[in-house]
Amino acid sequence: MQHDFWHNKWQTNSIGFHQNQPHTLLTEYLASLNLTKNARVFVPLCGKSLDISWLIEQGYHVIGIDLSPIAIQDLILDLGLTFQEAQIDHLTHYQHAQIELFVGDFFELTTEQIGKIDAVYDRAALIALPEKMRTQYTQHLLNISHQAPQLLISLEYDQSLFAGPPFFVPEYELIQHYGANYDIKLLASNTENLKGKLTAYEHAWYLSKRSMTD
Repeated sequence: MQHDFWHNKWQTNSIGFHQNQPHTLLTEYLASLNLTKNARVFVPLCGKSLDISWLIEQGYHVIGIDLSPIAIQDLILDLGLTFQEAQIDHLTHYQHAQIELFVGDFFELTTEQIGKIDAVYDRAALIALPEKMRTQYTQHLLNISHQAPQLLISLEYDQSLFAGPPFFVPEYELIQHYGANYDIKLLASNTENLKGKLTAYEHAWYLSKRSMTD
């Protein structure tokens, strides 16, 4: 999936994936990660999600990245915060005391740039990527987050009726990507109408880092 695909989505405002409220699986189950106040939560491919402001309101420090400058500028406008802007290699960095945002290619983001990560919230990253890119994505995320625990949301639906994105990522694929590093626990499932076309099931997963003795 090329950069032009996502740039076009934002330029044409074809962002049906954007929700007008914080995700219920986030608000109900983030507590499962047992985070402390000021914990640093990384949100890959964050868009202009209202989940960001909810996380800030809970007292967390958010780090987000998106390919689209339109998405990040819209998010900054919605947040109503003042940011310091800087260019770091190929990425644009916006910094505030409670949140840091990057514009650019996720695969160019480094551990040094994002700093320590206490948790990852992946609502719309893994399921946004085609199968061939998901292995690259998960490996890079493991590397830059140092295998921080995750709250991950996946989708299940009839693929013969809809090709994606968002894509159907089954449990066995989560195990392929993450099973060597995490214990994977299903927290909850919701039913939603996907793009007004078909019934889909959203699954919230808790990925906790395996101990060295496992």
